[in-house]
Amino acid sequence: MNLAAREEELVEIFDWIEDETDRYVQIMDYGKKLPAFPEQERIEENEVKGCQSKVWLTYKFENGKLHFQADSNTAITKGIVAILVYLWSDLTPQEISEASLNILDKIELRKHLTSQRNNGLTAMVQKMKTVAKLANN
Repeated sequence: MNLAAREEELVEIFDWIEDETDRYVQIMDYGKKLPAFPEQERIEENEVKGCQSKVWLTYKFENGKLHFQADSNTAITKGIVAILVYLWSDLTPQEISEASLNILDKIELRKHLTSQRNNGLTAMVQKMKTVAKLANN
């Protein structure tokens, strides 16, 4: 599935959600779908700096595409990083580098987050974009 199709799917899912509590439940459901994160990867080197919660992000570059794996110690933050992993895993570094962040506004993700969680979201996005930039060189 390409990035546009993934974004469209997220919009369809979040469009019907009006209640803020239901929105958080949906976000947390994405976190529950993440594969188990290896315990040995929960190291400082893999932490996303700038997040209030602990967030770990690893990646592999195979066959010209980046594959991300992530985890967090809190349910909402885990859901947020899971959405980013869903959007950007298995894309080329160029696709990730050029990806617009408009999807985050379309699904009103930033609107319903505290300023601290928004800062964490920004840190996650920056980390993934940096990885893509490095892999592209």
